[in-house]
This record gives sequence, C-alpha cells and structure tokens, in this order.
Amino acid sequence: MFVYTIRRIIQTIPVMIGVSLVVFLMMHLIPGDPAQIIAGEAAQEEQVEQTRERLGLNEPLPVQYATFVGNAVQGDLGNSIRSGRSVTSLIGDRFWITVELAFYSTLLSIFIGLIAGIISATRRNSFLDMSLMIIALFGLSMPNFWLGLILIQYLALNIGWLPVSGWGTPQQILLPVITLGTAGAAIIARMTRSSMLEVIHQDYIRTARAKGVKERYVVYKHALRNALIPVVTVVGLQFGVLLGGAVLTETVFAINGLGRLVVEAINQRDFPVVQGSVLVLSLLFVLVNFLVDISYRILNKRIELD
Repeated sequence: MFVYTIRRIIQTIPVMIGVSLVVFLMMHLIPGDPAQIIAGEAAQEEQVEQTRERLGLNEPLPVQYATFVGNAVQGDLGNSIRSGRSVTSLIGDRFWITVELAFYSTLLSIFIGLIAGIISATRRNSFLDMSLMIIALFGLSMPNFWLGLILIQYLALNIGWLPVSGWGTPQQILLPVITLGTAGAAIIARMTRSSMLEVIHQDYIRTARAKGVKERYVVYKHALRNALIPVVTVVGLQFGVLLGGAVLTETVFAINGLGRLVVEAINQRDFPVVQGSVLVLSLLFVLVNFLVDISYRILNKRIELD
C-alpha cells in the first residue's frame, strides 16, 4: 500500500502541471485586458501600462507561468488582481461550502441511486423497474440549473416551504443538494441495475440460493458487494462532476462557494484566482480518485493495488 501511495503521488505531479498549463493558457486566450479592466475604461494608456507592469503582465507567458508554478509549489497562489487579497484566503473562505455541497449531493445520489438500482435489478422487466428507469432517464436529461429554477419557483416562491437562496441551515441546503444530486442519482441507479444484473446470474449466487440462503442475504451480502465496484468508480467520477456542476448551482441559489468565485473571477479576468481555484479543485479530484482505488481493495480483498 505504501509503494502504491508513493506511486500515485508521483503520478499526480504531471497531472497537476498539465491542468495548471491548460488553465493558464486558456485564461490568457480569453479576450480582454485585465489591466484595462482594473484601470478603468477611461484610463489613459500610461495608467494601463503602469497597471500591467505592476501585475507582471508585461512578462513573457513562459516567465509568468514559471513564476506561478514556482510560487504554487511553495503554497503561494498569488494575490487577486481585483481585491489584492491572497488567493489562498479567498479560496479558504469558500472552499468548504463547495465541498459540503458536492458531498451532500453525492450522499443523496448514492442513497437514491443504490435503492432504485437494487429494486430495478431484483424486479427486472416489471412495471416498477421500467418506471424507475424512466424516472432515472428523465433525471439524467434535466440540466441542473433548470431543475433548480423549477424547485425555486414551486417549493420556494409558490408554496414558501424553503428559502430561495443562501447556505448554512438545513432548509437552505435542501434545494441545492436536490438540484445537484438528481443527475448523479440517475447515473448511479442505472449503473447499479446493470452491475447487479450481471452479478446476480453468477454461479456463486445460484449456489447460495441452492443452499437455502435467504434472498435478502443473497442480494445485499453476496451480489451487492461485488456489484459495487463499478458503482464506486462512477461515484468517484460523479463527485468530480458535481464539483464542476456546483458552479451553476451556486449561481442559481446565490451560494458564495468556490464555483461562484471562479465565475466572478473569469468575468473580471482575475487570472490568479481562476488558476488557484482550478488547481485546488483538480487536486481534490485526484484525491477522490485515489480514495476510490483504495475502496476497491476494501470491497474485494482479491484486488491487488499495483
């Protein structure tokens, strides 16, 4: 396990370099001069040039990128062009809000998806199976921002059960989590059904039934445990998708999370904030993938990590 962990850490380095390079180049290809935005539309050329010099934007792109990477390795993600605050502190203020949103949405997706998938697999081709899969397809097809607006209209504005925006209380958390977790639940439900149907026809399942093992033990102890491996992979990928989807959800519900910070920084051409935020989210996604790999070994002792 120790050797595998070291190997994964080493493999993370080129991934993070690639992510940082792509984000750096994309931000500099976006039309608009951040120095002009900060100095103001009415600023003289001399003022714009002074601003550009102060921000280091006159340096060649390779020099700017090397400076960014060198500082990031030391834990310094730079300062915001707009506010002058440390990017690390800006991310720290909002990071856990986005992580909580993605985490709660993932839990909701797992809970609903596993139950729906197991029911569909054990009642294959029944009316309940077809109904659940149609609902899953509908949930998978809905854009999360559209679902969020519908929930706000009916549950917040028309009925008044839940608040329209914000984050912190259980009432404020509910709508964003449902909005973000619906598509994930649909994907997990379909994957669980498919994986369960494949496992449930294996010889060891028939043997367990022939020995008189109760059906619920056959399903939950024998079949589900082995069917969970591809499902865990999907859950890990979905967590990364939910981190990206949090951008729209946080915007719809006016949540001051990291996703909304990235959107604001892109609009303001705040290069350091965008680069630092994407770098942190990418590192989190790599960590989640590592935990998914570890979970394979927990679910099935025969799987070797190499």
